[in-house]
Amino acid sequence: MNQHDQSANPPSLFRNRFLQTILLSSVLLQIGIWVRNFAILLYVAERTNNDPYAISLISVAEFAPIFVFSFIGGTFADRWRPKRTMIWCDSLSAVSVFAVLLSIHFGSWESVYLVAFISAILSQFSQPSSMRLFKFHVPEEQLQQGMALFQSLMAIFMVLGPMLGTFVYSTFGLEISIAVMGVAFLLSALVLIRLPEDHMEAGTVAAKGQFRKDFTEGFRYVWQSQVLRMLGLAFVLAGLAVGAAQALNLFIVTERLGRSKEFLQYMLMVNGAAMLIGGGLVAAFAKKVPPQLLLAMGMLAGAVCTTIVGFSTSIPLTLTIQFLNGLMFPCIHIGISTMILRWSNSSIVGRVNGVLNPMFVGMMVVSMSLSGALKSALPLSTIYSGAGLLFLLGALMMLPIMKHKAPDQAQAA
Repeated sequence: MNQHDQSANPPSLFRNRFLQTILLSSVLLQIGIWVRNFAILLYVAERTNNDPYAISLISVAEFAPIFVFSFIGGTFADRWRPKRTMIWCDSLSAVSVFAVLLSIHFGSWESVYLVAFISAILSQFSQPSSMRLFKFHVPEEQLQQGMALFQSLMAIFMVLGPMLGTFVYSTFGLEISIAVMGVAFLLSALVLIRLPEDHMEAGTVAAKGQFRKDFTEGFRYVWQSQVLRMLGLAFVLAGLAVGAAQALNLFIVTERLGRSKEFLQYMLMVNGAAMLIGGGLVAAFAKKVPPQLLLAMGMLAGAVCTTIVGFSTSIPLTLTIQFLNGLMFPCIHIGISTMILRWSNSSIVGRVNGVLNPMFVGMMVVSMSLSGALKSALPLSTIYSGAGLLFLLGALMMLPIMKHKAPDQAQAA
């Protein structure tokens, strides 16, 4: 039986040793990631005199591994011991950071791309392992609340991360910034030692030599579940919408609002602060709302807010809409994560995540890539209306499965 099936009245989430440990680890990882992201961005911009090709390679280094390694990482996450996998991934990330740091120190500045690339690869093994442990150690009725806590943590760093990353880089330079990332990942690996031991029953860890079978089983599992199929379609639509809107945010600031590009940071901070509040609100009533409804509410709000932002020329209105959009965005993240956990067997949750996640990221990158051409051909209001329509279609995908109940999967993890 799952650990959380042993008690009819589970303790408070904050007394859950797994959640305490994973949240502390996430804080350290977020510090390292945000310092890394801004150090690389600012350094490459300075080094290449704002060359758009060189800057775009940063996104390629971060997102390209998701296409190749998300499926593979999810499959191995279901085969390997999740605690051990997470510790090894953070440790190897730290080692790779210090190796790249030596390369940078001795003159190969292009090595900065490897920092993001290697870390992104390893995260494709670590993240599904974390999801698997989450399902094993957090009671079913507390899954949405737990996801809301993670969403709140992400929102905090969306507000503080850019400031922290910019401060560290401008004060200490590239090498110290990269070293901060390495230390943060190393500390995260040490913190993860505190995780409860992996107690997997026989048959949970897949036998060797069956990788191809396990790999295809993830796709088959998603296809055979109506809920996961609809979720996959929602992922595709949301990815297309988010990619277009994010890529053109700068033009909303400069063309629709008539402000300098520096004003974008205030829009992002308003959005991040609202996400923090929204995550807290969702945590408060998460037990009472089905995850399908949460996701539909979030995407419906995204449809309305994205469309209004595309037409607005008023700074107060745009900031207000950004706040409302940020307030509802946690519904999307928490709804998706909870649905994956509830409708996936413990032994296959890593592969399900590995199948669905690239759908969102892939469509987001496609949309970002096309946004420049769209901007040349269409007005911003039309593009943002199109993104809003995609969000609306994503919300409608939830209607056929709104009444579905999660299967009883109180099995061994």
